[in-house]
Amino acid sequence: MIEKYLNDEFFSRLETYSLMLRRDLSGFFGGKHLVNTYGQTVEFADYREYMLGDDIRRIDWNLYGRFEKFFLKLFTDERQMHTQIFLDCSASMGKVNQQKAAYAMAFAAALGYLSVHNMDKVSYRLIHGDKAEDPYGLIVGKTPFFRAVSTFGDIRFEDDAFLEDAILNSGDTSEKNGLSVIISDFFTENSWKKAVDYLCYKKRQVLLVQVMSPEERDPTYSGRVNLVDSEAPDLLDERNMKLRITRSMQDTYQEALNDYIADIKAFCASRQVNFISVTTDQPVEKVIFKELLNTGILE
Repeated sequence: MIEKYLNDEFFSRLETYSLMLRRDLSGFFGGKHLVNTYGQTVEFADYREYMLGDDIRRIDWNLYGRFEKFFLKLFTDERQMHTQIFLDCSASMGKVNQQKAAYAMAFAAALGYLSVHNMDKVSYRLIHGDKAEDPYGLIVGKTPFFRAVSTFGDIRFEDDAFLEDAILNSGDTSEKNGLSVIISDFFTENSWKKAVDYLCYKKRQVLLVQVMSPEERDPTYSGRVNLVDSEAPDLLDERNMKLRITRSMQDTYQEALNDYIADIKAFCASRQVNFISVTTDQPVEKVIFKELLNTGILE
């Protein structure tokens, strides 16, 4: 199902955009992101007085002729960033609703393509249980990116995902060198907030993408139904139940979901973390080109 999202036309439209990351990130040499430090590009930024040990080739001799003092030309610095994409691969993300899984993978692919197209590095961490699997390694360039994306259809969505444990134990989370994205429905009892705090502690820019199906956002069930938790190990699990759905129960569910999303927004705002909540009936491109533009991550 993911093939309906990922095609040449989809990726070609992404090429007109780029990720807009904070300028206080450090990153690696050789990218396209302007940072607050001075570097070796050809774009002039400022002057400062010469200090012993500075490169005399950067002295502006015209200014010396006017002021009889040595000034150095300073130029902007551009860095390569590392985009980490953590994908929740629990059963609730795709065991039953394959469109939800395809949507999440398409979003992950779009962010990855935006990264490699702008000379950044990207890595995908697939969260199964308390592990963040790294099947593709560090991806640099479009050829290895498309090689990785071509296997997205093999990703398993099953069991539970413990976001906190998986992200805290994910290994290479360097400080201040790029963007970390968590794509999930966030329907978990595990404390994902501690994972976000960890990424913020590492001084990374963070984006949370909540993906839900229309039925999860606004269920239309009524009468007697069997509710089966997709992450329950068997049908006898206490999370599975038989209920008679009434209008008041639907209203209560809607109120609880709205409160939960409001809590996520408030938490993210307190940490200067970007957050978007989407449903799979919204076109992926519309979400990317509108919602990400609104957050300021895309330009």
